[in-house]
Amino acid sequence: MTMLAYIHGYGLGANWLLLVGVPLLIGLWAQFRVKSAFRKWGEVRASSNVTGAEAAREILAAAKINDVSVVETNDFLGDHYDPASKRLCLSTNVYNTPSVAALGIAAHETGHAIQHAAAYAPLKWRMAIVPVTAVASNMLWFVFIAGFIFGISGLIKVALLCFLVMIVFQLITLPVEFDASRRAKIILQQMGMVQPGQEVVGVNKVLNAAALTYVAALVATIGQFLYYFLLSRDRS
Repeated sequence: MTMLAYIHGYGLGANWLLLVGVPLLIGLWAQFRVKSAFRKWGEVRASSNVTGAEAAREILAAAKINDVSVVETNDFLGDHYDPASKRLCLSTNVYNTPSVAALGIAAHETGHAIQHAAAYAPLKWRMAIVPVTAVASNMLWFVFIAGFIFGISGLIKVALLCFLVMIVFQLITLPVEFDASRRAKIILQQMGMVQPGQEVVGVNKVLNAAALTYVAALVATIGQFLYYFLLSRDRS
């Protein structure tokens, strides 16, 4: 048996390359872009000399949000806003550094806190679907592999349903992330934390690269769903 025939026999032919392989490469490229942008603009000091943590606190104060804490986390690019505990977690490089990249990321995460305070609808939808998405993500590969090994079509359908839940979650995530970046770009200029020119360009590049990772994740999940759907149909 040739290698091509072997790959095709296990469902790893053209469909796999198109629906799984290509999105995977796009995802890796998106991750490379965001890390590259952060490294470049993380070395450019903002003229305001404001750290990410200081920027987050100033933006929260300006928005009259007093119940969100800003804390430091050791995870590289692990910056996030936790609506359940109302904690804005900034990685060490963002929390302590007055760089263009740090200000962009800190303002983006603060944008989520502003969304929460304003009851921004897509954020509310994402928060509502998080528990279901967590369950779907945890059980996905177990039920899918078990379904194929034991030939239980019901489990395969459950796995495909899990993929759909994740797709819906990622679709809802896109407007949430894009809106937070939009707010960040406006607020940073309005509050004078970044200056027109190189600093604004840097913030845009960092946030646009980060947004691309969410698009890539959606494309990858849709590709996986279509591939395994076709694989399950061929098997049946």
